[in-house]
Order: sequence, then structure tokens, then C-alpha cells
Amino acid sequence: MLEDSFGRRFHYLRLSITEACNFRCQYCLPDGYKGPSDDAFMALPEITTLVKTFAALGTSKVRITGGEPSLRRDFVEVIEVCKATEGVNKVATTTHGARLKRDAKSWKQAGLDQINVSIDSLDPRQFADITGHNKLTAILDGIDVALQEELTVKVNTVFLKDYAGKQLHEFKQWLKHTPVTLRFIELMETGDHPRFFKQQHLSGGPVKTELLSEGWQPVIRTKDAGPAEEFFHPEYAGRIGLIMPYSKDFCQSCNRLRVAANGKLHLCLFSEQGIDIRPYLKNGDVPGLMAFLQQLLGKKHATHYLHDGITGATSHLAMLGG
Repeated sequence: MLEDSFGRRFHYLRLSITEACNFRCQYCLPDGYKGPSDDAFMALPEITTLVKTFAALGTSKVRITGGEPSLRRDFVEVIEVCKATEGVNKVATTTHGARLKRDAKSWKQAGLDQINVSIDSLDPRQFADITGHNKLTAILDGIDVALQEELTVKVNTVFLKDYAGKQLHEFKQWLKHTPVTLRFIELMETGDHPRFFKQQHLSGGPVKTELLSEGWQPVIRTKDAGPAEEFFHPEYAGRIGLIMPYSKDFCQSCNRLRVAANGKLHLCLFSEQGIDIRPYLKNGDVPGLMAFLQQLLGKKHATHYLHDGITGATSHLAMLGG
């Protein structure tokens, strides 16, 4: 089992397979993607070695992220590799959802269990303003297809000051009849966007207070759960989650590690630097990588230091998929 010096155990791997994304979200890649080409990222045999190693050390959940992971031509094969790995019992992905209507069925057949779709507004004009694409209707249709395929669906919404007043009301109305979990995510500061953060950041604390006052009740966390505090209400088909990285003790429940598409391990989303594990991956060295990972966990810090404005090596969220 992977365990750090603070007694936290890591059942959950967030695996980025590309930094590329064809959306232009204001808080991530407002000028479009200008990063490395595909040949800079891990190949399928390297991913196979990586997942096999983590599974041997107790990882039971793998989330495939990006950038936009569905831009990889071998995305379905990546899902299949993760699902076929002994010890992995849940495979998830995070996507902007533009290909969901077309591909949800094939992803499900490959072994995908859960999908997180990024939707920052249910107003088509606001959605286009935030993402640079007028695709909200197609993405909502894709969610319907995913639910028909019996995929667990979560929707990620970055909480932005310019849109917050309308966001919460519209999404609550949508959740009356839509069986998804909507997670409001506090905007996090990254190296490329400190000014945007200062202009748009809002705390999720007042939203939590409002939900509790309306009768929403906390959901008990599972061992492989992400960082969201989730709430349910008997009158709603969907749930609401809050991801509040600036809240007290946020890092105490950390159960996940991240590997970037370039084969670097990040002990935290906001680590000062990634640790190169690619030589082990290229050599297919599972025992060597297992020993190295166990050694590295002693270097994981107690917290992310975001409160101090320290964003580490994360210049934008497409680098690691959040």
C-alpha cells in the first residue's frame, strides 16, 4: 500500500494522457493549447506499466485526464488497459463532453465506469463565453446518452464570480430531474493566471451554508472518493458536491496521486516539480518503480500551500487535469 508519513493512503491515481485540449476555457487555456506535441506523452505500453505498478501498490481507482483525454486516438485502448489491470475496480475519465454523444457507448464497452463532464453554465451564451465553443446542447445530449449507457455521471462547474448568481439557481433546477452529481469547484490559482484568480475567485463556504439551510444532507465518503463534500436532498434526483481547496484541513483526506502525460509523478497538484519516472516506464520495470514510489511518498507535504499563493509547477490545469 502507498502511504505517506502522515498516514494517508493512496487508492486513487489521476492519470493524464495528454496536455492538449481544443477548448479555450477562461480559467485554463484562454489562448488555446500551445504545448508539446503528442509524441512527448506516454505511449500505451508505458501507461500499461504505470497502471500495473500502482495497482500492485493498492490503487483501485484510475481517473484518465488531460487536457482533453478523448483527443488521444488510443483513448479507448487506454480505458481497456486500465480496466483489465488486476486490482483496478473503477475507471473514470474527465472530459469537456463534446464527443460524449458519439462515443459514450464505446467508452462504456471498453470498461469505463464513471465520467466527469465540465459544464460551467447552463446558459448557452455564458457557456460559449467561458469555453470558446457553442456546444452546450450537444454536451447535454451526450450526458443523456451516458446515463442511458448506465455510466455514473458527475458534472464539474468552476465557481466564477461573474456567473455565480445564475449558476447555483439554474443548476439546482436542473438537478430536480437529472440524476447526476454536480460539483462546484472553487477556482484555484495557477502560475499563468494569478490576475484572473483574484478577479474571479469565490469561496464555496456560503454555498454550503445555503444548502444545509435548505435541507441538503451530507453523503458519507468512500475510500476512493475525490475531494468533494457531497450533499443529497430527497426532493432532487441529483446531488451537489463542493470542492473547496482553500478550506481548513482540505488536504487531510488526500487519497490520490497524479502522473502527468510526460511521465512525471506529482505528489500534489501544486508540487514544486514533477518527479521523472519515465525511465521505469520505458523499461517496463514494475518492481523498480514500486520501490521508487514507496520511497518518494516520504516527501509528500502535509498541505498544498495555496493559501500562501504558492502554485508550484502547475502553470495551467490542462497540465494535470486538476
